[in-house]
Amino acid sequence: MSNVGKRLAGGQGPKPSRKGRLTRQQIVLIAVAAALAVALGITLAFRSLFVRPELPNKNGPQSGQDLNGDGVPDDGGIDWGSGTRPRADGERKSEDYYTVLILGRDTGGGGNTDTILLASYDVTNQKATVMSIPRDTMVNIPYDIKRINAVYNYYGQGEKGIQHLYKEISQLVGFEPDFQVVVEWDAVGKIVDAMGGVWFDVPRNMNYEDPYQDLHIHQEKGYRLLSGDDAMQILRYRYDTGKKYGYADGDIGRIATQQALLKEMVQQLLQVKNITKINEFAKVFQECVETDLSLQNCLWFAQAAYLGGLKAEDVNFVTAPGNYVASCWSRTYQNMQSYVTLYPSQLLKLVNEELSPFKEVFTLSDLDIMTVNADGSVRSSSGYVEDQKAAVPPVRPEPQPEEEEPAEESGGPVDPETGLPIVIDPETGEPAGTEPGNPGGGGTGVPGEANPGNTVPSGPAGGTAAPPVPETPNTAAPDPAPDPVEPVPEVPADPQLPADPGFTFIGPDPAA
Repeated sequence: MSNVGKRLAGGQGPKPSRKGRLTRQQIVLIAVAAALAVALGITLAFRSLFVRPELPNKNGPQSGQDLNGDGVPDDGGIDWGSGTRPRADGERKSEDYYTVLILGRDTGGGGNTDTILLASYDVTNQKATVMSIPRDTMVNIPYDIKRINAVYNYYGQGEKGIQHLYKEISQLVGFEPDFQVVVEWDAVGKIVDAMGGVWFDVPRNMNYEDPYQDLHIHQEKGYRLLSGDDAMQILRYRYDTGKKYGYADGDIGRIATQQALLKEMVQQLLQVKNITKINEFAKVFQECVETDLSLQNCLWFAQAAYLGGLKAEDVNFVTAPGNYVASCWSRTYQNMQSYVTLYPSQLLKLVNEELSPFKEVFTLSDLDIMTVNADGSVRSSSGYVEDQKAAVPPVRPEPQPEEEEPAEESGGPVDPETGLPIVIDPETGEPAGTEPGNPGGGGTGVPGEANPGNTVPSGPAGGTAAPPVPETPNTAAPDPAPDPVEPVPEVPADPQLPADPGFTFIGPDPAA
């Protein structure tokens, strides 16, 4: 029977293929494509979450220039005036080398920027340096009180205050930091809480009460797990209630404690358990941080530190070296004001070796470091002093002579010439050494002749001289001793840096 016959007889032919069914090869291809799509999506999301910072162009052709004469730079930048223009560009020491100015603002103490940190981070070589600048550091500004922490409030706080403070720090170290971060101290406490606490060895007992600022500090010495509130108290502590001093070396001791706590936070933040808390840290960032870095930029730094293997020992915390017990005359307050005057050669060494991102070597003429001369005038390592009144010896008021206190009353007559009490003879009722009836009171044996010394002199009329009458002792209670003055502690120089030899000027001395 033929095939036709079989079909006619109802026989079955070949089965048609089913539509929509995928072959094994097609399934594999689709799976690979889906995996690639997911990977691409993750990569794009990853890239959008971690964004490498782009260095700002701070040295453009119009940067800082005021062409229309309204006192404001045309590009919104900084007017550097007649002072030294800090370096803003040049060949970098490595491909990814960044500098950040970090300002800690105390929201409970009037918004002062008492904590100033300049950080450099060499991402390529995984090395970082954080330098604390003491709040009493003298800077080159055109008005009387020259403490660096006064700049922010002097210019009205806010963005303008930050800009002027940024200017002074840039001139101090000779270069413009790439970015700036203003952190409210509350942020530190919130980060510590998000971490689940931070282990820290509290260096001393701390007890301070200030209801006006709603500041209550009560911490016990010792190693323990700190909460966010504990960390805030330790960072803000200066001295105990009713005491003039807290740390033996004053504000430098406070800076050392802050650095130690921040270093412990860095070390513990780099632990794996904290990598998963990005959302909590991002919330703190948005609430408590003002910066020209984006959140994605900050996360890029965190990722670079974690993946690059940055360790706590790779982060070097230092304090700007200087004379921490300097002083200078204030023409406003007519008294001596305390300052920190930095050591030029030691700061220059730090700038060139650890802080500046540029390969080009700085000289003292690039830095604007202030010091006080022996005659009370001030000068700058740049050779230019903005406050010209302070560049000459100050005119202090002449000390007024102390008025002599009148002799204490002895209950009897006093000789008008000597001021000494006159001794009365109890038998005659007359001054000792005089004859009865002599109204002159001098006593020479000659009626009516005065004897101003209240003694019987030698001579033809007086015979042998009598010994002088002794002065009546003062039996009044002595003046109370003055309150003891606590000496200002001497702060030893950094043992790793030699004593600073002083200035090597480039350019004219403004005080000459």
